[in-house]
Amino acid sequence: MPFPWFRRPQSASDSSDALDAKAPRRWGRWALVLLAVLALHWGAARWVGRNGNAINPPPADDVPVQVELLTAKPVEQAPAPVPAPTPVIKPAPKPAPVAPHKPAAPTISIPRDEPDAQATAATAAPASAASATAAAQAAQPAPPAPPAPPAPTVPGDKFDVPPSGELRYDTLVNGMMNQTGTIHWINDGQHYEMVVSIPIPFVGPYVYSSKGHIDSFGIAPEQYSEQRGRRAADVTVFDRETRQLVYTRTPSNKPLADGAQDRFSVFMQLASLVRGAPDTYKPGVTRQFSVADNDSSEGWSFVTVADENVQARGGSVGARHFTRLPRREGDRRRIDVWLAPSLGWLPVRIVQTEPNGMQIELLWRGKLQAPDGVETGGPGTPDASDESAPGPMQTEKP
Repeated sequence: MPFPWFRRPQSASDSSDALDAKAPRRWGRWALVLLAVLALHWGAARWVGRNGNAINPPPADDVPVQVELLTAKPVEQAPAPVPAPTPVIKPAPKPAPVAPHKPAAPTISIPRDEPDAQATAATAAPASAASATAAAQAAQPAPPAPPAPPAPTVPGDKFDVPPSGELRYDTLVNGMMNQTGTIHWINDGQHYEMVVSIPIPFVGPYVYSSKGHIDSFGIAPEQYSEQRGRRAADVTVFDRETRQLVYTRTPSNKPLADGAQDRFSVFMQLASLVRGAPDTYKPGVTRQFSVADNDSSEGWSFVTVADENVQARGGSVGARHFTRLPRREGDRRRIDVWLAPSLGWLPVRIVQTEPNGMQIELLWRGKLQAPDGVETGGPGTPDASDESAPGPMQTEKP
């Protein structure tokens, strides 16, 4: 009998048989680990899909009862200042020329006719004095006409367009952090330009551009374009001479309504109206807009929900919550926007909820102060020191 510690050397065939027996068990364990990881990811995705951003919960479905409906009408224009009348300086009167002294004519005595000559001289003297007075009055300049009364103020909506600024936002999908998006806003008092850029990994940026002027109805787009990734841009032209919406995506035109907006200028139009009269937009007050897309035009109605707190990167900020009502029966796509008074009533949060429940969110990134140029909240610049973790993002038109 061999010793206990003695073992017969294994042959090559025995080793291969042992490895073949262990291989199924090793692959089985890896398969179980992979299934467990997939199950955890699936559960996390389901939880995030139901709960969204844990800091800012999804918008509630409760909408206040409509108490007032506001439609598009001309914005209130301040009357032009009346220039002060220019004072008229009257020239100093010139001294009357002194007639040279002439020797007295010899006196001729005319019998019986002397009273008639004296009467003629007495009558001629007042006539010459009246002529001199009339000539002096004609030589003086006419008094200035009284200034015209100022034109009456046109009644309309209070309106205050936000000043220029470079706005930065964190982008989130179902609460998952994505890359940083920007809103480039320029306003010179007569014209505006707005460029919204959202980087999309592996696809390219989604860029939405709107430019135009300021007219009697507020922000007036002239051209709107959408470029998604590397696709060619779709352009919508607001032809105000023919009052038509002209599209590059479709040959059919649409009528252009007064005060019409595009999908992104509508946010600045709403902000301008709230800046002009914040006390008007109480819970339940609804504002209607005509909004053009890249191939259609439809009515949007934003209702004031309530004043709420939004948790942003720099902390909590008070904001007024607006939500877009369903455009038609069965419409499940929704847009919510929060305008912050401390940021000059600029959007601090925008959430788009898709019919399948997915939420795409823009959340103010940086200090909770108005950017340079905004006249409310003091100076401040966004904080760009932190980097956002990249992640997938998809967008669909609302």
